[in-house]
Amino acid sequence: MLSKQENELITRAGPGTPMGELMRRYWVPALLSEEIPAPDSAPVQVRILGEDLVAFRDTQGRIGLLDEHCSHRGTSLFYGRNEECGLRCIYHGWKYDVEGNVLDTPAEPAGSQFKNKVKHPAYPTHEANGIVFAYLGPPEKSPLFPSHEWASVASDHTYVTKCLQECSYLQGLEGECDSSHLSFLHRTFSLDGEQSLYQRDSAPAYETEDTDFGVRLIALRSAGQGKTYVRVSSFIQPVGCAVPVGSRGPDGRLDGYEVHFYTPADDTHSWRFDFGFRRSRAVTEKDVHRRLVIGPGYQRIPNAANHYLQNREKQRTVNFTGMDDFLSHDSCATESMGPLYDRSREHLGTSDKGVIAVRRYLLDAVKALQAGGEPAANVTDPVQNDFRHADCINQVIEGEDWRAAFPHLRRSRMVAETVGAR
Repeated sequence: MLSKQENELITRAGPGTPMGELMRRYWVPALLSEEIPAPDSAPVQVRILGEDLVAFRDTQGRIGLLDEHCSHRGTSLFYGRNEECGLRCIYHGWKYDVEGNVLDTPAEPAGSQFKNKVKHPAYPTHEANGIVFAYLGPPEKSPLFPSHEWASVASDHTYVTKCLQECSYLQGLEGECDSSHLSFLHRTFSLDGEQSLYQRDSAPAYETEDTDFGVRLIALRSAGQGKTYVRVSSFIQPVGCAVPVGSRGPDGRLDGYEVHFYTPADDTHSWRFDFGFRRSRAVTEKDVHRRLVIGPGYQRIPNAANHYLQNREKQRTVNFTGMDDFLSHDSCATESMGPLYDRSREHLGTSDKGVIAVRRYLLDAVKALQAGGEPAANVTDPVQNDFRHADCINQVIEGEDWRAAFPHLRRSRMVAETVGAR
Protein backbone atom coordinates (compact mmCIF):
# COMPACT_ATOMS: atom_id res chain seq x y z
CA MET A 1 0.00 0.00 0.00
CA LEU A 2 1.00 3.64 -0.30
CA SER A 3 1.16 6.12 2.54
CA LYS A 4 -1.33 8.97 2.44
CA GLN A 5 1.51 11.31 1.51
CA GLU A 6 2.67 9.10 -1.39
CA ASN A 7 -0.91 8.70 -2.58
CA GLU A 8 -1.34 12.48 -2.68
CA LEU A 9 1.99 12.84 -4.47
CA ILE A 10 1.11 10.67 -7.46
CA THR A 11 -2.62 11.41 -7.78
CA ARG A 12 -2.73 15.22 -7.59
CA ALA A 13 -1.92 16.50 -11.08
CA GLY A 14 -3.12 20.11 -11.13
CA PRO A 15 -0.93 23.16 -11.82
CA GLY A 16 1.91 23.52 -9.34
CA THR A 17 1.72 19.98 -7.95
CA PRO A 18 4.77 17.70 -8.26
CA MET A 19 2.94 15.12 -10.40
CA GLY A 20 1.31 17.87 -12.41
CA GLU A 21 4.73 19.34 -13.16
CA LEU A 22 6.01 15.90 -14.17
CA MET A 23 3.08 15.18 -16.51
CA ARG A 24 3.53 18.56 -18.16
CA ARG A 25 6.95 17.43 -19.34
CA TYR A 26 5.41 14.79 -21.65
CA TRP A 27 3.09 14.75 -24.64
CA VAL A 28 -0.34 13.74 -23.29
CA PRO A 29 -3.64 13.15 -25.14
CA ALA A 30 -5.80 16.28 -25.00
CA LEU A 31 -8.69 15.64 -27.42
CA LEU A 32 -9.70 13.75 -30.54
CA SER A 33 -9.10 15.07 -34.05
CA GLU A 34 -12.80 14.54 -34.75
CA GLU A 35 -13.67 17.24 -32.21
CA ILE A 36 -12.15 19.91 -34.46
CA PRO A 37 -12.65 18.17 -37.81
CA ALA A 38 -12.02 20.92 -40.35
CA PRO A 39 -10.27 24.28 -40.77
CA ASP A 40 -12.27 27.11 -39.18
CA SER A 41 -14.64 24.64 -37.50
CA ALA A 42 -16.08 25.49 -34.10
CA PRO A 43 -13.65 25.56 -31.16
CA VAL A 44 -14.06 23.08 -28.30
CA GLN A 45 -13.50 23.25 -24.57
CA VAL A 46 -10.74 21.04 -23.21
CA ARG A 47 -10.07 20.36 -19.53
CA ILE A 48 -6.82 18.52 -18.77
CA LEU A 49 -4.41 18.59 -15.84
CA GLY A 50 -6.76 20.93 -13.99
CA GLU A 51 -6.61 23.62 -16.69
CA ASP A 52 -9.51 25.01 -18.73
CA LEU A 53 -8.42 25.34 -22.34
CA VAL A 54 -9.94 25.80 -25.78
CA ALA A 55 -8.82 24.02 -28.95
CA PHE A 56 -9.36 25.11 -32.54
CA ARG A 57 -8.17 24.25 -36.05
CA ASP A 58 -7.25 27.37 -37.98
CA THR A 59 -7.72 28.20 -41.66
CA GLN A 60 -4.45 26.43 -42.55
CA GLY A 61 -5.35 23.32 -40.53
CA ARG A 62 -2.98 24.09 -37.65
CA ILE A 63 -4.24 23.24 -34.16
CA GLY A 64 -4.19 25.75 -31.35
CA LEU A 65 -4.66 24.96 -27.67
CA LEU A 66 -5.15 28.16 -25.69
CA ASP A 67 -6.12 29.18 -22.19
CA GLU A 68 -9.90 29.39 -22.39
CA HIS A 69 -10.17 32.91 -20.96
CA CYS A 70 -9.34 35.94 -23.08
CA SER A 71 -6.26 37.86 -21.85
CA HIS A 72 -8.24 41.10 -22.15
CA ARG A 73 -11.15 40.69 -19.74
CA GLY A 74 -11.52 36.92 -19.27
CA THR A 75 -14.42 36.07 -21.57
CA SER A 76 -14.41 32.43 -22.70
CA LEU A 77 -12.81 31.95 -26.11
CA PHE A 78 -14.98 28.87 -26.59
CA TYR A 79 -17.65 31.30 -27.84
CA GLY A 80 -15.18 33.01 -30.17
CA ARG A 81 -15.10 33.23 -33.94
CA ASN A 82 -12.65 30.90 -35.67
CA GLU A 83 -11.73 32.90 -38.77
CA GLU A 84 -8.79 33.86 -40.97
CA CYS A 85 -6.08 31.95 -39.07
CA GLY A 86 -7.12 33.02 -35.61
CA LEU A 87 -9.63 32.79 -32.80
CA ARG A 88 -11.42 36.07 -32.11
CA CYS A 89 -13.06 36.87 -28.76
CA ILE A 90 -16.71 37.92 -29.06
CA TYR A 91 -16.42 40.60 -26.33
CA HIS A 92 -13.98 43.16 -27.82
CA GLY A 93 -12.62 41.31 -30.87
CA TRP A 94 -9.18 40.39 -29.60
CA LYS A 95 -7.77 37.76 -31.96
CA TYR A 96 -5.21 35.05 -31.21
CA ASP A 97 -3.22 32.68 -33.43
CA VAL A 98 -2.36 29.06 -32.55
CA GLU A 99 0.79 30.18 -30.72
CA GLY A 100 -1.04 32.67 -28.51
CA ASN A 101 0.17 35.75 -30.37
CA VAL A 102 -2.32 38.63 -30.25
CA LEU A 103 -3.04 39.44 -33.89
CA ASP A 104 -5.60 42.18 -33.44
CA THR A 105 -7.06 44.47 -30.76
CA PRO A 106 -9.66 46.33 -32.84
CA ALA A 107 -11.09 48.32 -29.91
CA GLU A 108 -7.71 50.05 -29.41
CA PRO A 109 -6.79 53.28 -31.23
CA ALA A 110 -5.43 53.05 -34.78
CA GLY A 111 -1.69 52.40 -34.75
CA SER A 112 -1.72 50.99 -31.20
CA GLN A 113 1.07 48.52 -30.43
CA PHE A 114 -0.68 47.21 -27.32
CA LYS A 115 -1.16 43.79 -28.93
CA ASN A 116 2.60 43.30 -29.12
CA LYS A 117 2.90 43.55 -25.33
CA VAL A 118 0.58 40.63 -24.57
CA LYS A 119 1.21 36.90 -25.12
CA HIS A 120 -1.74 34.61 -24.44
CA PRO A 121 -1.04 31.21 -22.78
CA ALA A 122 -0.85 28.59 -25.53
CA TYR A 123 0.47 25.03 -25.72
CA PRO A 124 2.03 23.16 -28.67
CA THR A 125 0.14 20.21 -30.11
CA HIS A 126 0.97 17.10 -32.13
CA GLU A 127 -1.69 15.23 -34.09
CA ALA A 128 -1.18 11.47 -34.48
CA ASN A 129 -3.76 9.10 -35.95
CA GLY A 130 -6.87 10.74 -34.57
CA ILE A 131 -5.50 12.03 -31.25
CA VAL A 132 -4.32 15.57 -30.56
CA PHE A 133 -1.51 15.43 -28.02
CA ALA A 134 -0.38 18.48 -26.06
CA TYR A 135 2.79 19.52 -24.26
CA LEU A 136 2.08 21.77 -21.28
CA GLY A 137 5.60 22.11 -19.89
CA PRO A 138 8.40 24.66 -20.29
CA PRO A 139 8.91 25.34 -24.02
CA GLU A 140 12.67 24.97 -23.81
CA LYS A 141 12.27 21.49 -22.28
CA SER A 142 9.94 20.06 -24.91
CA PRO A 143 10.84 16.47 -25.85
CA LEU A 144 10.38 14.87 -29.24
CA PHE A 145 7.07 13.14 -29.84
CA PRO A 146 7.91 9.48 -29.11
CA SER A 147 8.16 7.20 -32.12
CA HIS A 148 5.97 4.26 -31.13
CA GLU A 149 4.68 1.77 -33.71
CA TRP A 150 1.07 2.83 -33.12
CA ALA A 151 1.81 6.46 -34.01
CA SER A 152 3.19 5.71 -37.47
CA VAL A 153 0.85 3.12 -39.00
CA ALA A 154 -1.53 4.10 -41.80
CA SER A 155 -4.53 6.01 -40.48
CA ASP A 156 -7.06 3.61 -42.00
CA HIS A 157 -5.48 0.83 -39.92
CA THR A 158 -6.30 2.68 -36.68
CA TYR A 159 -9.26 3.60 -34.49
CA VAL A 160 -9.73 5.64 -31.35
CA THR A 161 -12.45 6.35 -28.80
CA LYS A 162 -12.69 8.70 -25.83
CA CYS A 163 -14.84 8.75 -22.72
CA LEU A 164 -15.00 10.48 -19.35
CA GLN A 165 -14.02 8.48 -16.26
CA GLU A 166 -15.40 9.78 -12.98
CA CYS A 167 -12.32 8.98 -10.94
CA SER A 168 -8.62 9.74 -10.66
CA TYR A 169 -6.47 8.90 -13.68
CA LEU A 170 -4.41 6.48 -11.58
CA GLN A 171 -7.35 4.20 -10.78
CA GLY A 172 -7.98 3.62 -14.48
CA LEU A 173 -4.29 3.31 -15.31
CA GLU A 174 -3.65 0.76 -12.59
CA GLY A 175 -6.43 -1.43 -13.95
CA GLU A 176 -4.52 -1.69 -17.23
CA CYS A 177 -1.38 -2.77 -15.36
CA ASP A 178 -3.11 -5.72 -13.65
CA SER A 179 -3.38 -8.98 -15.59
CA SER A 180 -4.92 -11.11 -12.83
CA HIS A 181 -8.29 -9.36 -13.09
CA LEU A 182 -8.75 -10.84 -16.58
CA SER A 183 -9.58 -14.16 -14.92
CA PHE A 184 -12.45 -12.54 -13.04
CA LEU A 185 -13.73 -9.11 -14.11
CA HIS A 186 -13.92 -9.96 -17.83
CA ARG A 187 -14.81 -13.65 -17.41
CA THR A 188 -17.52 -15.17 -19.54
CA PHE A 189 -19.05 -18.56 -18.89
CA SER A 190 -17.88 -19.81 -22.27
CA LEU A 191 -14.36 -21.11 -22.86
CA ASP A 192 -13.71 -19.35 -26.16
CA GLY A 193 -10.23 -18.05 -27.07
CA GLU A 194 -8.18 -16.62 -24.21
CA GLN A 195 -11.02 -17.31 -21.74
CA SER A 196 -9.95 -20.91 -21.32
CA LEU A 197 -6.40 -19.81 -20.51
CA TYR A 198 -7.51 -17.14 -18.03
CA GLN A 199 -9.80 -19.59 -16.26
CA ARG A 200 -7.29 -22.43 -16.33
CA ASP A 201 -4.76 -20.37 -14.35
CA SER A 202 -6.21 -17.46 -12.37
CA ALA A 203 -2.99 -16.74 -10.44
CA PRO A 204 -0.34 -15.83 -13.02
CA ALA A 205 3.32 -15.54 -12.15
CA TYR A 206 4.48 -11.93 -12.62
CA GLU A 207 7.68 -10.35 -13.82
CA THR A 208 8.28 -6.63 -14.27
CA GLU A 209 11.16 -4.60 -15.62
CA ASP A 210 11.84 -0.90 -15.88
CA THR A 211 12.54 0.24 -19.43
CA ASP A 212 13.26 3.48 -21.26
CA PHE A 213 9.53 3.88 -22.04
CA GLY A 214 8.16 2.95 -18.61
CA VAL A 215 7.57 -0.54 -17.20
CA ARG A 216 7.16 -3.85 -18.99
CA LEU A 217 4.58 -6.10 -17.31
CA ILE A 218 4.80 -9.86 -17.92
CA ALA A 219 2.14 -12.32 -16.72
CA LEU A 220 2.85 -16.03 -17.17
CA ARG A 221 0.08 -18.64 -16.97
CA SER A 222 0.30 -22.39 -17.25
CA ALA A 223 -1.11 -23.55 -20.60
CA GLY A 224 -0.61 -27.28 -19.98
CA GLN A 225 1.85 -29.85 -21.35
CA GLY A 226 4.98 -27.78 -20.75
CA LYS A 227 3.50 -24.67 -22.33
CA THR A 228 3.11 -21.12 -21.02
CA TYR A 229 0.64 -18.42 -21.94
CA VAL A 230 2.61 -15.17 -22.05
CA ARG A 231 0.85 -11.83 -21.71
CA VAL A 232 3.07 -8.77 -22.03
CA SER A 233 1.75 -5.23 -21.49
CA SER A 234 3.68 -1.97 -21.48
CA PHE A 235 3.15 0.97 -19.14
CA ILE A 236 4.09 4.03 -21.18
CA GLN A 237 5.09 7.00 -19.07
CA PRO A 238 3.19 9.00 -17.91
CA VAL A 239 -0.47 7.96 -18.52
CA GLY A 240 -0.56 5.15 -21.09
CA CYS A 241 -0.63 1.37 -21.10
CA ALA A 242 -0.32 -0.78 -24.23
CA VAL A 243 -2.36 -3.96 -23.87
CA PRO A 244 -2.50 -7.09 -26.08
CA VAL A 245 -6.04 -7.15 -27.41
CA GLY A 246 -7.47 -7.51 -30.90
CA SER A 247 -7.52 -9.96 -33.77
CA ARG A 248 -4.68 -12.15 -34.97
CA GLY A 249 -2.90 -11.75 -38.28
CA PRO A 250 -2.19 -14.30 -41.02
CA ASP A 251 0.77 -15.68 -39.03
CA GLY A 252 -1.42 -16.37 -36.00
CA ARG A 253 0.23 -13.66 -33.91
CA LEU A 254 -1.43 -10.58 -32.49
CA ASP A 255 -2.18 -8.20 -35.36
CA GLY A 256 -1.55 -4.94 -33.47
CA TYR A 257 -2.73 -3.92 -30.02
CA GLU A 258 -4.39 -1.09 -28.11
CA VAL A 259 -2.98 1.75 -26.04
CA HIS A 260 -5.24 3.10 -23.30
CA PHE A 261 -4.38 6.58 -22.06
CA TYR A 262 -5.80 8.20 -18.92
CA THR A 263 -5.26 11.95 -19.06
CA PRO A 264 -6.29 13.71 -15.84
CA ALA A 265 -9.07 16.23 -16.40
CA ASP A 266 -8.63 17.15 -12.75
CA ASP A 267 -7.86 15.16 -9.61
CA THR A 268 -11.18 13.29 -9.61
CA HIS A 269 -11.94 12.91 -13.34
CA SER A 270 -9.96 11.60 -16.29
CA TRP A 271 -10.27 11.18 -20.03
CA ARG A 272 -9.82 7.62 -21.25
CA PHE A 273 -8.49 7.43 -24.82
CA ASP A 274 -8.51 3.93 -26.36
CA PHE A 275 -6.31 3.75 -29.45
CA GLY A 276 -6.01 0.57 -31.50
CA PHE A 277 -4.39 -0.52 -34.74
CA ARG A 278 -4.11 -3.48 -37.08
CA ARG A 279 -0.84 -4.25 -38.80
CA SER A 280 -2.14 -6.28 -41.74
CA ARG A 281 -5.46 -4.67 -42.67
CA ALA A 282 -7.72 -1.65 -42.49
CA VAL A 283 -10.01 -1.51 -39.47
CA THR A 284 -13.75 -2.08 -39.67
CA GLU A 285 -16.67 -0.92 -37.55
CA LYS A 286 -16.53 -4.27 -35.77
CA ASP A 287 -13.13 -3.28 -34.41
CA VAL A 288 -14.60 -0.15 -32.85
CA HIS A 289 -17.51 -1.75 -30.97
CA ARG A 290 -16.73 0.47 -27.96
CA ARG A 291 -18.35 3.42 -29.70
CA LEU A 292 -21.73 1.77 -29.14
CA VAL A 293 -21.55 2.45 -25.39
CA ILE A 294 -20.31 6.06 -25.59
CA GLY A 295 -22.93 8.77 -25.96
CA PRO A 296 -22.93 12.53 -26.62
CA GLY A 297 -20.22 14.55 -24.93
CA TYR A 298 -18.10 11.38 -24.63
CA GLN A 299 -20.18 10.24 -21.68
CA ARG A 300 -20.58 6.48 -21.25
CA ILE A 301 -24.12 5.18 -21.64
CA PRO A 302 -23.63 2.53 -18.93
CA ASN A 303 -22.48 4.54 -15.90
CA ALA A 304 -22.66 4.74 -12.13
CA ALA A 305 -26.03 6.52 -12.19
CA ASN A 306 -27.68 3.51 -13.91
CA HIS A 307 -25.43 0.91 -12.19
CA TYR A 308 -23.63 0.28 -15.50
CA LEU A 309 -26.83 -1.38 -16.80
CA GLN A 310 -25.96 -4.48 -14.79
CA ASN A 311 -28.29 -7.43 -15.35
CA ARG A 312 -28.30 -9.85 -12.41
CA GLU A 313 -29.72 -12.72 -14.45
CA LYS A 314 -26.92 -12.24 -16.99
CA GLN A 315 -24.48 -12.23 -14.06
CA ARG A 316 -25.73 -15.70 -13.09
CA THR A 317 -25.76 -17.19 -16.59
CA VAL A 318 -23.59 -15.24 -19.05
CA ASN A 319 -20.62 -13.47 -17.48
CA PHE A 320 -19.00 -12.57 -14.18
CA THR A 321 -20.35 -8.99 -13.95
CA GLY A 322 -23.72 -9.04 -15.70
CA MET A 323 -22.50 -6.11 -17.83
CA ASP A 324 -22.20 -6.13 -21.59
CA ASP A 325 -18.78 -4.69 -22.44
CA PHE A 326 -15.22 -4.44 -21.15
CA LEU A 327 -15.44 -0.65 -20.84
CA SER A 328 -18.31 -0.99 -18.36
CA HIS A 329 -16.43 -3.68 -16.44
CA ASP A 330 -13.35 -1.47 -16.13
CA SER A 331 -15.26 1.68 -15.28
CA CYS A 332 -17.35 -0.01 -12.59
CA ALA A 333 -14.27 -1.51 -10.96
CA THR A 334 -12.31 1.75 -10.88
CA GLU A 335 -15.05 4.36 -10.40
CA SER A 336 -16.74 2.45 -7.57
CA MET A 337 -13.55 2.92 -5.51
CA GLY A 338 -14.57 6.56 -5.23
CA PRO A 339 -13.33 9.63 -7.10
CA LEU A 340 -9.87 9.54 -5.48
CA TYR A 341 -9.11 6.33 -3.64
CA ASP A 342 -7.04 6.34 -0.44
CA ARG A 343 -4.44 3.65 -1.16
CA SER A 344 -3.29 3.56 2.46
CA ARG A 345 -6.39 1.40 3.08
CA GLU A 346 -5.32 -1.39 0.67
CA HIS A 347 -4.06 -4.89 1.36
CA LEU A 348 -1.86 -5.78 -1.61
CA GLY A 349 -0.93 -9.32 -2.59
CA THR A 350 1.32 -11.14 -5.03
CA SER A 351 -1.19 -10.48 -7.82
CA ASP A 352 -0.54 -6.75 -7.45
CA LYS A 353 3.13 -6.93 -8.46
CA GLY A 354 2.58 -5.03 -11.72
CA VAL A 355 0.62 -2.26 -10.02
CA ILE A 356 3.31 -1.93 -7.36
CA ALA A 357 6.04 -1.65 -10.02
CA VAL A 358 4.20 1.14 -11.85
CA ARG A 359 3.55 3.07 -8.64
CA ARG A 360 7.22 2.81 -7.72
CA TYR A 361 8.20 4.03 -11.18
CA LEU A 362 5.91 7.05 -10.88
CA LEU A 363 7.14 7.85 -7.37
CA ASP A 364 10.78 7.59 -8.45
CA ALA A 365 10.12 9.79 -11.49
CA VAL A 366 8.34 12.55 -9.61
CA LYS A 367 10.90 12.56 -6.81
CA ALA A 368 13.75 12.72 -9.34
CA LEU A 369 12.17 15.74 -11.02
CA GLN A 370 11.73 17.40 -7.62
CA ALA A 371 15.45 16.84 -7.01
CA GLY A 372 16.36 18.62 -10.24
CA GLY A 373 16.64 15.63 -12.57
CA GLU A 374 15.19 15.18 -16.03
CA PRO A 375 11.95 13.24 -16.69
CA ALA A 376 12.34 9.53 -17.27
CA ALA A 377 11.42 8.04 -20.68
CA ASN A 378 11.68 11.29 -22.63
CA VAL A 379 13.84 11.61 -25.75
CA THR A 380 15.43 14.63 -27.41
CA ASP A 381 17.79 12.96 -29.92
CA PRO A 382 16.04 11.97 -33.18
CA VAL A 383 18.52 9.13 -33.70
CA GLN A 384 17.39 7.53 -30.46
CA ASN A 385 13.67 8.04 -31.02
CA ASP A 386 12.68 4.41 -31.56
CA PHE A 387 10.23 2.58 -29.30
CA ARG A 388 9.45 -0.54 -31.32
CA HIS A 389 10.46 -2.60 -28.29
CA ALA A 390 7.35 -1.36 -26.41
CA ASP A 391 5.36 -4.21 -27.93
CA CYS A 392 2.51 -6.35 -26.58
CA ILE A 393 2.22 -10.13 -26.60
CA ASN A 394 -0.48 -12.69 -25.79
CA GLN A 395 0.75 -16.03 -27.01
CA VAL A 396 1.33 -19.62 -25.92
CA ILE A 397 4.99 -20.69 -26.05
CA GLU A 398 6.87 -23.90 -25.39
CA GLY A 399 8.47 -23.78 -21.96
CA GLU A 400 8.68 -20.63 -19.85
CA ASP A 401 11.46 -18.55 -21.44
CA TRP A 402 9.45 -15.61 -22.79
CA ARG A 403 12.56 -13.50 -23.41
CA ALA A 404 14.06 -16.09 -25.76
CA ALA A 405 10.72 -16.38 -27.54
CA PHE A 406 10.43 -12.62 -28.06
CA PRO A 407 13.97 -11.19 -28.34
CA HIS A 408 12.74 -7.80 -29.61
CA LEU A 409 11.32 -7.05 -26.16
CA ARG A 410 14.33 -5.10 -24.98
CA ARG A 411 14.65 -2.63 -22.14
CA SER A 412 16.04 0.21 -24.25
CA ARG A 413 15.83 1.73 -27.70
CA MET A 414 17.10 -0.51 -30.48
CA VAL A 415 18.55 2.36 -32.50
CA ALA A 416 20.39 3.71 -29.47
CA GLU A 417 21.98 0.31 -28.82
CA THR A 418 22.98 -0.08 -32.46
CA VAL A 419 24.56 3.35 -32.58
CA GLY A 420 26.37 2.76 -29.29
CA ALA A 421 27.86 -0.47 -30.63
CA ARG A 422 29.48 1.17 -33.65
